[in-house]
Amino acid sequence: MRSQAVRPGLRPDGHDHRHALRVAAGLAIPGTVLLIAGRPELMVYAAFGSFAGMYGRTDTGATRLRQQLEAACLLTAGVAVGVLLSAWAVPGWVLVGVGSAFAALGSLLADRLRLRPVGPFFFLFALGATATVPPSLVEPAIAIGICAATAALAVAIGRIGVPREGPSDEVRRLPPRARVHAIRYAVAVGTAGALGMAFGFDHANWAMAAAAVPLGAMDVGRPSEGEVRLVLVRAIHRVVGTGAGLVVTAALLAVGPGPSALAALMMALLFPTELFMTRHYAVAIGFFTPLIMLMTELAEPSDPAALLTTRGWDTLIGVVTGVIVVVAIRGRRRSPSANSATVGGLSA
Repeated sequence: MRSQAVRPGLRPDGHDHRHALRVAAGLAIPGTVLLIAGRPELMVYAAFGSFAGMYGRTDTGATRLRQQLEAACLLTAGVAVGVLLSAWAVPGWVLVGVGSAFAALGSLLADRLRLRPVGPFFFLFALGATATVPPSLVEPAIAIGICAATAALAVAIGRIGVPREGPSDEVRRLPPRARVHAIRYAVAVGTAGALGMAFGFDHANWAMAAAAVPLGAMDVGRPSEGEVRLVLVRAIHRVVGTGAGLVVTAALLAVGPGPSALAALMMALLFPTELFMTRHYAVAIGFFTPLIMLMTELAEPSDPAALLTTRGWDTLIGVVTGVIVVVAIRGRRRSPSANSATVGGLSA
């Protein structure tokens, strides 16, 4: 299977545009249906389903199909757990505990399945975001159904214009460092979530998701040399990109767009997010942040200033926590020769 490393140069090429269009279409089609039905607030569930199209970016044939199907299942599982936690109105500490366990399990599964983007970020984010949506928004079965249907559509669209190759002969095993990495995820996500709650933030799930970001720069299937530097670069890109994205969000919300306009903007933002994801992470996050903020505003309208401030602090808490955990929990180092047969990846 080909690696998904960051490619040189900021300018996207034809492959980037085609892939980003497929991903964007995976959200635009169900999003338009929701707009016609007069339910733009349900875009949150469609958005996470559409993220299945992000997987297997540089793969073709059976390998790409497998990657996207497995990601679709994990994304739907994250939404299902989050929707049920919301319906049961669990306290914040339960969400933190479940999120930590889900992050560790998702890390093991993502490493075992060799998913690209690497790590459990999107699955964890789906859980936390939907767990904080008001349970009165829609019936749990409908919410899960929207996610699953959108994920299936994204997988189908992912087959368009992609060369069809034969089955992959890749042997997928759990990398030796995967268990330690899963522990990192559990500790980082749990600590960030607890800190978010201690500071009284309404969206501590954002801190939990942000804590997973630096860890996503580590691919346990590759040599460990230089990992801390990659983690620090990823952390800086996340903070800078989020800051820029919050400025864009503030400008958009200042105009006072209605729900339909917010949904349309959200769909439009997915294209540049995926377009730059493997070119420049900070630029991609500059588009991804307003997408998520608009999605949150649609599902649960709130004071924009408080929402933006909370997101900024949660990002800092989560990113710093993730970096500290990486430095503190190093695990046993592996030599380059022991990992020469493995491949790289990127997570959002």
